[in-house]
Amino acid sequence: MKENKRVVITGLGVVSPYGCGVDLLWESLIAGKSAVDRISLFDASQYNTKIAAEVKNFNPEDYMSKKELKRYDRFLQFSKAAVKMCMDDSELEITEEMKDKIGIAIGSGIGGMKFLEDTHTALLEKGPSRVSPFFIPMMLINMASGMVAIDYGVRGPNISLVTACATGAHNIGFGFHMIKNGMVKGMIVGGSDATITPLAVAGFSSMKALSEANDEPQKASRPFDKKRDGFVIAEGSAIMLLEELDHARSRGAKIYAEIVGFGMSGDGYHITQPDPEGRGAIAAMEMAIKEAGISPSQVDYINAHGTATPLGDIAETKAIKKVFGSHAKELVVSSTKSMIGHLLGAAGAIEALISVLAVMNDMIPPTINQEEPDPECDLDYVPNVARKKVTNYALSNSFGFGGTNAVLLVKKFVDG
Repeated sequence: MKENKRVVITGLGVVSPYGCGVDLLWESLIAGKSAVDRISLFDASQYNTKIAAEVKNFNPEDYMSKKELKRYDRFLQFSKAAVKMCMDDSELEITEEMKDKIGIAIGSGIGGMKFLEDTHTALLEKGPSRVSPFFIPMMLINMASGMVAIDYGVRGPNISLVTACATGAHNIGFGFHMIKNGMVKGMIVGGSDATITPLAVAGFSSMKALSEANDEPQKASRPFDKKRDGFVIAEGSAIMLLEELDHARSRGAKIYAEIVGFGMSGDGYHITQPDPEGRGAIAAMEMAIKEAGISPSQVDYINAHGTATPLGDIAETKAIKKVFGSHAKELVVSSTKSMIGHLLGAAGAIEALISVLAVMNDMIPPTINQEEPDPECDLDYVPNVARKKVTNYALSNSFGFGGTNAVLLVKKFVDG
């Protein structure tokens, strides 16, 4: 029987609503800082929802040429920047020999929405001659992985899994299993989305998914709180470099944490609503814990999907109580969407990255805007203030439209 390989995280890169960089993200989260504000990317005055968590202080020319910039949708700009930060952080030298042993799995929930909207406007106003020859390739979701492969010359597996709000987690889970099963030595994984656009916001708003707490943007995202009224749309990208442990050791890489479990499932229930009893979420969490070979009582922290939708938060709470039993009251749960909003296809990636930082630092980011407890959401959500806590195992939950679920289990790295 083939021995399973251990999979570690050796590089991190992020473009978040706070700006660029892992340190900025972590410091802002631990401070309980909200990144939600009025929409500035377009005129939202006629919209029911006028707030979002936009990426601030992002200069794409720091990461790509002006020529490239004209061709790339915003989601590709984010992913290229996050990948560069991650690879610089990892200090991995991709030699000719290594190029076949490194793969890429970077997804997006929606892809090049801004490019699509702008091109359609140009078509209607100026005719087909004004449609860019880059339109089709540069709006495709799999170009997030394709451009990285071209930039770094890697020839390993190249894929972009698309599972709505579980996208980032599924791509990380895929990369984890590729390395664990000995198919490659490393995987560049994560997600990217940039859907704060007129059409996307109108679509989410029309289905009553978004918060309409426009008067107090920083209090709008309130997972597990009784006054929650929907999620706050956000944008950004998060990327990790996963490596097989022996390969990371051989080059003296710094190791952030280890991935030890991945679970995925489907609800088979509704296109947008979760199974009210959380059955799909239960199955995915149990699968990740089983793969890790630990008991539920060993999990210290859950970075919840926690979108602040009325039905979703209750279903996730029920699922956690079912999986963890009496331990559910002892472990801590928080939703960082309360601060950075919902990054859609990048949410699972940035929340897995946050889980890595929680394990490394033995610190739990809070769920802010906890003002009026919902009796049906009765776990320890780390209300409003970050908490010091020894964290050996962290679970990251991601659930998407269509009833798709992905759960990652991260462990504090211990050599040996």
